[in-house]
Amino acid sequence: MKLSLNWLSDFIDIRDLSLDQIVDQMVKCGFEVESVDKLSDATNLVVGKVLECVPHPDSDHLHLTKTDIGSEVLDIVCGAPNCRQGLKVIVAKVGAKLPGGEIKAGVIRGQASNGMLCSLKELGIKEELLPEDSPSHNGIEELDDKFEVGDTDILKKLGFDDTTLDVSIYANRPDCLSMYAMAYEMGAILNKKVTLPDYEGKSNIGNKSTFKLDSKSANCSHFLAKVVNNVTIKESPEWMKAHLKANGVKAINNLVDISNYVMLETGQPLHFYDLRTNPNKNITVVDDYEGTYTALDGIEYKIEKGDLMITSDNKPIGIAGIMGGDNTKILDDTKGLIIEAALFNHALIRRTSNRLGLQTEAAARFSKGLEPMAQNKAMDRAVDLLIQLADAKDFEETVEFGKADYEEYTICESLSHLNQLIGKNYTMDEATDVMKRLSFDVKVEGDNFITTIPSYRATDLKIREDIDEEIVRLTDFDDLKSTLPLLPQTVGRLSNIQSIRRDLSNILVNHGFNEAVTYSLVNKNYIDNEILPFGEPLSVISPLSDERKYIRTSIYNSLLESLSYNLDHNNENINLFEISRVYAKDIDQERLSFVMNGSLIVDSVKHLDVKSDFYVVKGLLIELMNKIGFEIGRVQIIENNIDTIHFHPYQSALVKMNNKVVGIFGKLHPAYSKKLKLDDTYCAELILDDFAASKPSKVKAPVVSKYPSVSRDISLVVKDNINVIDLIKTIQKVGGKLIKNASVFDVYKGEHIDEGYKSVSLSITYEDQTKTLKVEDVNPIHAKIVDSLSSMFEAIQR
Repeated sequence: MKLSLNWLSDFIDIRDLSLDQIVDQMVKCGFEVESVDKLSDATNLVVGKVLECVPHPDSDHLHLTKTDIGSEVLDIVCGAPNCRQGLKVIVAKVGAKLPGGEIKAGVIRGQASNGMLCSLKELGIKEELLPEDSPSHNGIEELDDKFEVGDTDILKKLGFDDTTLDVSIYANRPDCLSMYAMAYEMGAILNKKVTLPDYEGKSNIGNKSTFKLDSKSANCSHFLAKVVNNVTIKESPEWMKAHLKANGVKAINNLVDISNYVMLETGQPLHFYDLRTNPNKNITVVDDYEGTYTALDGIEYKIEKGDLMITSDNKPIGIAGIMGGDNTKILDDTKGLIIEAALFNHALIRRTSNRLGLQTEAAARFSKGLEPMAQNKAMDRAVDLLIQLADAKDFEETVEFGKADYEEYTICESLSHLNQLIGKNYTMDEATDVMKRLSFDVKVEGDNFITTIPSYRATDLKIREDIDEEIVRLTDFDDLKSTLPLLPQTVGRLSNIQSIRRDLSNILVNHGFNEAVTYSLVNKNYIDNEILPFGEPLSVISPLSDERKYIRTSIYNSLLESLSYNLDHNNENINLFEISRVYAKDIDQERLSFVMNGSLIVDSVKHLDVKSDFYVVKGLLIELMNKIGFEIGRVQIIENNIDTIHFHPYQSALVKMNNKVVGIFGKLHPAYSKKLKLDDTYCAELILDDFAASKPSKVKAPVVSKYPSVSRDISLVVKDNINVIDLIKTIQKVGGKLIKNASVFDVYKGEHIDEGYKSVSLSITYEDQTKTLKVEDVNPIHAKIVDSLSSMFEAIQR
C-alpha cells in the first residue's frame, strides 16, 4: 500500500510531525514501512523563460539559449528538439541535485552553460506517470501560464512534491488497502482527529430504472449497478491528479480518474462502462464462459470455465474483479455510463489473476478481501464525485443483486481479563481511550467495556483478544514486560504414532535405507495412480504450476520419482523410505512407504549380495511390524486382489489387520515399471494410523530353551489354490505348544506334478521348554499333523 502523505494530510493535520516521527510511530504500532519514496528529489529548481534560442555553431542538435529566471539571465546549452524562444521551462540552476547528478557550470563545445533546461524524466518522474501528450517524453517540459518566471515551487504546482510510504499490509488487515482506513489507523497511531468527506447516502438518488442485474455464479454475492445518463468528460482537477500520481496511477480523464480515485479511497474496485455499449441495460455475472477476450490493455486473454466474467446479452464485457473490456471502455465522446461495484470470491479472483498473469490494483484488493460495506460506500462516493467533477445528472436508481453481508456487532471485554492476559495494569480510561482513538463507539458497564465494531474492521476484529491486541499495539508495546505463563506440570512422552514413527525410522536406517523428504504437492498423474485410496483428493486453489496442483493421497509415487532421479545419475542399490501424512477431503492418514531397487545388502569382502525381491520385502515388513508389537497372527499377509495395475499380480500381497487392509507391498507391475522406466523395483506402503489405534503386544525377548529341538520336513502335493499360510496355521494349531516354528522352504510346479497341483515342502521344528523330546513324543503329533493336512486340504504326502 502506497500511503501518500499529501493525501493523508487532507484527513489529518500532520504539519507538526517530521517524516521520521511518522515512520517511527507506524513501525512501533505494527506496520512495516518498506520504503520512503519521493516522486522527485530534485532541488534548486526555478521557472525560466527562453529569451533567445539559436543553433550551436559546432553542433547539429544543440541550442544556445539565454534564459530569464527572474533574478538573472543564464546562458544554457540545451539539446532538446522542442527548445525555442518564448518557452517557459524548468531550470536546474548550478548546484541543483538531480537523479543524474549535480548540475555544474561548464563549457559545452566551446560555449558556456550555467544550468540545465529539464524534462520531468530528468527530475526523476517515472515515465508511466507522464500524460501521453507530455513534451517530457522526448524533450524538455513546457510550462503553461500558471507558472511565473522565478517561481521555485514547481514540483508542488505540478503535483510531484509528494512523499509516499510503501507500507506492507498483513493478511488480516485488507482494510488498510484503502486511504480512509489508513487515515483512521494513522489518526489512532498519532492521536490525531480524522476528518473524512461526508458522502454517505449520496447514491440514493435517481429515477426508476429498467436495468436488469443478475448473477449465475455463487462466487458473486453482491453487485450494485447504477446508470448515469449524462456526464461530461474533461480534465481532472490538479489535486486528484496529484493523489493518483503519488499512488503510481496515470491520470486519464475525469471519469476514469474518479473510478481509480474511489478505489484508492475506499478499497473497493469500481468499473465504469460506456452506456452506449449496453443498449439493453443488463449485466449478468457468469462462470461458464469459455473463449478469448480482449481487455482494456488491448491484450487478448484465454478465459476458461470457472473464471468469473461480466456479460451483457450473453456477450463478455469484462473480466470480473480484474480488468474491464476493450469493447466497453470509456471514450473521449462518452455521454453516459454504468457504475459497477461488486463483491467477488477472493480465492477465485486470485486464481484467475495468477493464471492470466494479469496483476491489477483491482485484483490485488479482491484477492485480499473487502470489507462488507465497501460496495455501498464506493457507490456513494462515486456518485458524489461524478456530480462534483463530471456534471453528472439524469441518474437512475441503484440496482442491487444480493445483499451486503454485514450486521453491526459488539465485542465485550473486561478490564480484568485484559490485564491478566497482557500482564499489565491498564486503567479503564486507558483502554477506552484506544477505542476512541480508533473511532470506535465504546461504552463502559462496570468492569466491562463494550466496543461497536465498524464495518471496515469486521474482517479482523472478531473476539475480545483482538481488542486486547489493539490496546497493546497502540499504547506501549515496546515497554511490555515479558511474563511467563502459568502452565500445569506434565510428563513429556511420545504419542503412539510418534513412537511408531521413531521405531520404524530407526529400523529402516539400520537396514541401510535412506530417509527421503519429498513434495506433498503432486500432479494429476500421481493422483490417478494412487494406492490404498481413502477419499476425495484435494486440489490447491492457486497452484504454482500443474505439477504441484494436488495434495498427495499416497507416498510411493514421490519415492519412485526420487528413485528414478538417482538411477539417472548412475547411483545403484537405492533403498528409500518416507513417513508422512497424506490428505483427502475431511480425512488424513499417517503412512510409511519404501522403495527398493538393486540390492539391500552388498558386502564384497564377505561375498554377500542380498538382492531385493518379494521375500526380502515381506521379511522386512514382518520385522517392522514385530518390532512395534504386531506379530504375524494379529497381522495377516494375504493375496493382493485389489491392485494389480501398479503391482505384479503374482509378486505382491496385502497386509490385513482387524479385517481391514492396512498395507500393500510387492514388485511393481511390468507395465507400470516400463512407463516409469524402472526395472525390478519393489515398494510397500503401510497405513500407520491403524497400528497406532490398536494396542500393540508387548515385545518380549524369546526364551532360549535348555533342551534341543527336533526338526522334521514334510512334502505335500496340494491343489494350486491352497495357500501355504493356511497349511502353516493348521500345523501350528494341531501341534500346539510343541511347535516352535513352521515354514515353507520350497514350492514346485512342473514335471511329475499334475496340472492344477503344486508341491509344497515345509520344515517343522518341535521343542519343549521342560524336557528333551524323544521320538515317541514327536511321532504321534507329527502323524496327527499329516492326517489333518490330508483331511482338510486333500494333501498327499510325497
